[in-house]
Amino acid sequence: MNTGQDYLLIVEDDRDILRLLDAALTFKGYRVIPAHNGREALEVIQIKRPAIVITDIMMPQLDGFGLVHRLRIHSETCDIPVVFITATYVAPEDREFALNIGATRFIQKPVDLEKFLSTIAELLEQDTPPAIEPLKEFQFYDGYRRRLEIKLDQKIKQIAREEHLLGTRSDAEDQSLQASLHNAIRERDELRLLLHQVYEQLEKYTKPE
Repeated sequence: MNTGQDYLLIVEDDRDILRLLDAALTFKGYRVIPAHNGREALEVIQIKRPAIVITDIMMPQLDGFGLVHRLRIHSETCDIPVVFITATYVAPEDREFALNIGATRFIQKPVDLEKFLSTIAELLEQDTPPAIEPLKEFQFYDGYRRRLEIKLDQKIKQIAREEHLLGTRSDAEDQSLQASLHNAIRERDELRLLLHQVYEQLEKYTKPE
């Protein structure tokens, strides 16, 4: 890694979106380093801090919410700007939670590249923002739990709906539905794993009075 130049860290498990954002930023002259989940991102950041972290929320192993929380609780990384990009967490409550835990910007997929590049340029031109006071551990994991439970319930309903529709449409539509169902099942399993981890964390902390 060339440590003499600032870089932008893109954290995204969808390789097509990762390539799209990488290409757009590289074309503009930015130095980009990719990571495929939050754990990979933390390993990269330990070597040299990025100018900006651009991250998906829904990812395996360590998702965007968990990544931001870990960045905010450490003095070396607490002021790194973080841009969330997401297709799953798009409700007003999701945006509010994202901003409360320390996200700097919140962008919904599909990404408008012109607005995305404008956001990156704006953040790079600004002075380093003041460190954000992280949520207390119980507050973070309790809010995180609520977001995950809602998304898991939505994903289970989506799977049931798509399984019911299988075989009732044309072959082309059926293939598209199969792909959507496959992704939904994968995301359901990821959500269940994350929820299990969050429940374990919540057991360590006492709810504040």
